This record gives sequence, structure tokens and C-alpha cells, in this order.
Amino acid sequence: MIELRQLVLFDLDGTLVDPAGSITGGISAALSASGLPVPAEADLQQMVGPPLAESLTRIAGVPAAQLDDVIARYRAGYRETGMAASRPYPGIRAAVQELRDAGCIVAVATQKPEPTAKELLGIQKLDDLFSSVHGSPADERTAASDGKISIIRAALDRHAGKYSAAVMVGDRQHDVHGAAANKIPCIGVSWGFAAEGELEAAGAAAVVSSARQLKAAVAEAAGLAGAHGAL
Repeated sequence: MIELRQLVLFDLDGTLVDPAGSITGGISAALSASGLPVPAEADLQQMVGPPLAESLTRIAGVPAAQLDDVIARYRAGYRETGMAASRPYPGIRAAVQELRDAGCIVAVATQKPEPTAKELLGIQKLDDLFSSVHGSPADERTAASDGKISIIRAALDRHAGKYSAAVMVGDRQHDVHGAAANKIPCIGVSWGFAAEGELEAAGAAAVVSSARQLKAAVAEAAGLAGAHGAL
């Protein structure tokens, strides 16, 4: 008989790991090297989270003919310096470990290309915490057009039959909307890249301001608050 547990899905950039400017700075450098204008800092911040190809087209206005070149430049710089410059957010490793110790299954659901996500988790020594990692294809031009919906669905399918309830944890509206489409709640984190009020407006079940609050918020969102031993 399989013991049913709580499944907790985590976004990566802006939730588990602080890119420390490596994403926005990398995009800026790639655009400049391609002879393209660089958006304002506020616009660059909004490019953290959604698929890169989508953000480059919609926010930075990169022409289709130059999209592959800009992405290649960005990825090369990110692998060379960006992943090492990133840092786990304060307390996040302990918070994830606490959920694991309580019996939860924890996994990653990110719009970052899956191979890059696994590499980043390894560099930051977080890979041992997660049962599975789910992301976009290595070729970002072939990513699903439904945002995070299919990525979260893949994570849920991977652990089907092993959990009694699931919750998403993320820092952007894409996490909330992707979770809602899969009929699970989303806990928003305030330390990421969401604009003021973005997570609340999107319908997050709760928004926490520190990693220490995650366990209680996850339990409440799953309807398990006060169920000793369940979480």
C-alpha cells in the first residue's frame, strides 16, 4: 500500500535561488552585443520568470531573425558566470529540508530549460533536496505556449498516486495561474520578482515574506493545518 503524502512544487529563480542580477544583467549584455536596445531596469525585472524567448519578443522587442542569436549569447554568459553568481535565498534550504523531514515530496517546476535548471541546482548544492525537476525543453523555441501549466502538470503526473494534496510555491503570477489551471493552490513568496500586489491579484492562497513561514502556509493551503503528523 502506497503512503499518500503532501506534494510541494517549487519555482526556481526568484523562489529558491536569487539570480543576483545574473539574469537581468545577462539579458542586457546579450541585447547590447547583438546591437539591440536594452529595456529599462523595471522591464528587465519582469523578464525573470516567463520563458526567455517570450520575454525577449514581448518586452524587449527582439526581431524574430535575431532571437536565436540573443538567446545563445545569454545562455553562454549565464553558464560561464551567472549560475555561480546566483545564491539560494536565506533560509530556503532549511525550509525545504523541513518539509522533507515532515514527509512531504518536494519537486521543482520552472520555466527555465530543464537541463539548465538541474545544472543550477547542482552548482548551488540544492539538487539533493528534490525528488524531481521539471522545466522547459532545452530548445526554448519549442516550449509549450501555455506558460507554466504543462510544466506543473508534468510534475503532478510524475508523482501521481503518491500524494493526497499538492501546492505550488512561486514568486510570479505565472506560478499562481499555472497552479490554478491544475486545480491546486499557490503560495506566493514576496522576496522574488513580482510587482507590488501581483501575487494577491493573481489569486495566491497566501503570500509569505520569509522562508520560515513556508511550512505553516503550505499546511494551511492544503487544508492540513493542525493535522499533526500529516505535514
